[in-house]
Amino acid sequence: MSRKEFVIKGIVLVVVCGLVFMGCSKKEDKQQEKPTVKGSSTLRKAELLVELPDYCNTPDGMALLADNSFVLCVPNFNDANAGAFIMKISADNKVSKFFVPPPHPKTKTAGPMGICLAPSGDLYYADNQFFQTPQSSRVMRIAMKDGQPQEAITAFSGMNVANAVAIKGDYLYVSDTVLVPDSKPLISGIFRFKLGEEGIEIKTPIEEDPHLIAKITSHHPTIGFGADGLCFDSKGNLYCGNFADGTIHKITFDEQDKVASNTIWVKTDAMKCADGLYCDKKTDRILVADMVQNAIQMIYPDGTVETIAMNGDTDGADGGIDQPCEAIFRGDEIIISNMDWPFEGVVNTTWDKPYTLSVVKLK
Repeated sequence: MSRKEFVIKGIVLVVVCGLVFMGCSKKEDKQQEKPTVKGSSTLRKAELLVELPDYCNTPDGMALLADNSFVLCVPNFNDANAGAFIMKISADNKVSKFFVPPPHPKTKTAGPMGICLAPSGDLYYADNQFFQTPQSSRVMRIAMKDGQPQEAITAFSGMNVANAVAIKGDYLYVSDTVLVPDSKPLISGIFRFKLGEEGIEIKTPIEEDPHLIAKITSHHPTIGFGADGLCFDSKGNLYCGNFADGTIHKITFDEQDKVASNTIWVKTDAMKCADGLYCDKKTDRILVADMVQNAIQMIYPDGTVETIAMNGDTDGADGGIDQPCEAIFRGDEIIISNMDWPFEGVVNTTWDKPYTLSVVKLK
């Protein structure tokens, strides 16, 4: 499918105002907390971290490793002819190929998006296949040995838009950004799987599968993408970005690790989109990639929002933010993945070289 068809398919999943609904413990509550917004006078300028090779035209999710290097998923949605890769950026910012994700046996393509590090040292990544064949997306486990990738094993399959992955305890959580295609309001959700289980196939209808722990609805009139970035804070609460609505959901758990609440925690006009999330568990500050505005937002534990960096349309050559999909903390730096994948309503207007990662220095 071409990039234009890809964008159109996302846009036609139009969502309008409607009722929010959930089942049993998956109930989605109305917003309970109204955050304030910090002043924007502290805006910082993004700088160039690295320029990626020409075969990395659509960078996406990142995972920080123990030695301050990080891995970067590159699904190459802008130009699928380039293939798909997982790259590695060293602590001193050298770029190298890390792993070539295996293609789906039916679609013959790979779409690595969110990625995370498991306690075992293995890596899990979301393989998005929705734009090839619905309900064929997977979560893959990269078996690691002595710090080197060995092979990718299919852990869970049958999702629509497998997007972000996050781990807490013995479980892996995955967002499905379009759980029910063409639903109005758009229904998306979060699945939970036990680490170590593999070969799990989601049941049909997908929204009734027992691994689904939460549903999220989106109401934007033109952007047809819902549940996106995931992260946990130091207390074990789960946060999910609602891409289209620009809101952050907070999901809490009871003593049996069942969902206790699912509320809209942050909703502010200052944030137009919530793509990738990343939590610094030392401070519980959460980074949000605001793809629509070319901005990086920071949410404090009390729910206040600060815009860290924002710029207009750019090709990224000067290090400017170029349609960010994820941001992570690395010490006193914020590393930004610039997806550069324009669609209606975003500041970014053109997919163009160079393909870059940006950095914002907090000190």
